[in-house]
Amino acid sequence: MKKECLTIIGTAHVSQNSVEEVKNAIYEQKPDVVAIELDKGRYERLLQEKAGIETDEEISVTNIIKEGKVGLFLVSSILTYIQSQIGEDLDIKPGSEMIGAIEAANEVDAKIVLIDRDINITLQRVLNKMTVMEKLKFLYGTISSLFADDEAVEDIEQLKESDTLSEIMEYFKDMSPNAYEVLVKERDAFLSMNILNIEDDHVIAVVGAGHKEGINYYLDNPQEIPPIDSLVDIDNKGFPWLKIILAAIPISFVVIFFLAFMNGIDIQGNLLEFVLIGGTTAFIGSILSGSKIQSAIVGFIVAPLTIIHPLLAAGWFSGLTEAKYRKIKKSDIANLGKINSLRDLWNNNIFRILLVVLGTNLGVSVATLVILPSRIFIPLFFKIWGG
Repeated sequence: MKKECLTIIGTAHVSQNSVEEVKNAIYEQKPDVVAIELDKGRYERLLQEKAGIETDEEISVTNIIKEGKVGLFLVSSILTYIQSQIGEDLDIKPGSEMIGAIEAANEVDAKIVLIDRDINITLQRVLNKMTVMEKLKFLYGTISSLFADDEAVEDIEQLKESDTLSEIMEYFKDMSPNAYEVLVKERDAFLSMNILNIEDDHVIAVVGAGHKEGINYYLDNPQEIPPIDSLVDIDNKGFPWLKIILAAIPISFVVIFFLAFMNGIDIQGNLLEFVLIGGTTAFIGSILSGSKIQSAIVGFIVAPLTIIHPLLAAGWFSGLTEAKYRKIKKSDIANLGKINSLRDLWNNNIFRILLVVLGTNLGVSVATLVILPSRIFIPLFFKIWGG
């Protein structure tokens, strides 16, 4: 690829002006290659939408939980909601500029090259790198956006103006530096690497406006592009301090029960109270979050076990039970973009199942961190060492 024959078009992903700009550039220049900021999965979904192919098969919540992709599913759904909501406000479908690029490329017989990283890898790396506080900020910001006043929606066309874009990127960087690193800087490098690997001379690259500056930097300094392995690895190599601390709490419960038993202390009443408190708080948390009675009963039964098992969560089981009665379909994800009220949220099966998971786990957490220590384990501790 010849750098002087490369044109980078920075777009807003929900902008009609961007669609026209992309198509006009391709018609005028008739490039050899149109490189677009899509991975294979998103490219195929856009083509299905363009062809009017709608699929609404059931989504397996069981597999999502078993494969440890709950967080990935949540983030993906939230981002789908945000982009759909903006697109609806502006009366344009998200990704329309990419569809425009594909259509124009086909009309001028240009090759289409997909240059973005797999979205699942990107989101998993985001989750792996974000701190707990960053995740909480993200969750708070998302929930707040559900109830934001229409007047708070910025003019999307301003996203293409460099000054406004810089301010937005700096805000995002301050809110979640680690997510910014993965979503913006890493992808700048990945997109640049794939552009440089294009063998044809005349190329038009269609990317989000937020990546244009970073891509130009890496194209001018290709030696600074990280190795490919470092950009696609999804193993979390950080030391899991939080997981260790959370695991230590139930382990300490088991140790105290064992030491009390070895010291001849009658713990039968304590064990019964442990089971009832853990089960009851899970049951209450599940019911208050709007679950079926069956889901709450399952939460009650498994809660005592999950309290002492650091790798299990009662909410998983109550959530899976709830999913048996609330089948999730792709339309539930699409409907996230149509949420305008608490009633809309309440009627969405995705939200309801996740709320049951959250409510059950919250109930168990109250028991684990507050009730059980004060009612059972601290008194037992003093009995063991206090005589």
